[in-house]
Amino acid sequence: MITITKEFSFEMSHQLEGYNGKCKNIHGHSYRLFVSVRGTPIADAAHPHYGMVMDFAALKLIVNQQVISIFDHSLVLKKDVPLHHTLQTSPIHIVAVDYQPTCENILLDIAQRLQNVLPPAVQLAYLRLYETATSYAEWEADLPSLCYKKS
Repeated sequence: MITITKEFSFEMSHQLEGYNGKCKNIHGHSYRLFVSVRGTPIADAAHPHYGMVMDFAALKLIVNQQVISIFDHSLVLKKDVPLHHTLQTSPIHIVAVDYQPTCENILLDIAQRLQNVLPPAVQLAYLRLYETATSYAEWEADLPSLCYKKS
């Protein structure tokens, strides 16, 4: 098995409702996302992707469709936050989620979005999401998956 990784970046703001620090306010981050997939390189010399686990361009397309196009330049709010209801009719790109939009929960969301759309011979292996230059969360396929509790 071989693991390949592609890096992505996006800008996103969020609010942590009920938090007892500065993050209770709307604020933004420049996120860096590392997506690693694993599989066996294609052994068929006649195949256009011979020697590849997955074409990096195909991985980029999937991540852009499933993650970047949704979260980039958006405001992510928990659905039951009063501010979400106030801003629903505004022209702001709001992503309403069922969870507290922490780096950890956003990473679980990203894992769920990607796992079901990868080619059959490719598995999502690892994700790393930097919220700041020095703070990140990691997700690994081999670890037991803890899903956020939907309210």
